[in-house]
Amino acid sequence: MPRSRRRRPERPASGDSFDRLLAGWKRTETKRGREWTVQPISATQALKDYRCPGCTSIIAPGTAHVVVWRADGVMGESADLAARRHWHSHCWRVA
Repeated sequence: MPRSRRRRPERPASGDSFDRLLAGWKRTETKRGREWTVQPISATQALKDYRCPGCTSIIAPGTAHVVVWRADGVMGESADLAARRHWHSHCWRVA
């Protein structure tokens, strides 16, 4: 069978786009009467130490966790993003 001479569109590396897709599942939650934006961070994306405000323990590099910031802040979106915090997933669930 002859080969097709049509050019196929180039696809990005599948692993990179899949990781971005999984990491991009931001959601909005209501806790303590406020709206919060919650974004999961996969273990492969967790590259630094963070201190969890829920238990005050260190979130080590390579540990999946969530990043949380106010979704309804009065100071604006940039201030809310600057005030975001990294939480252990289980600490955020019970907060």
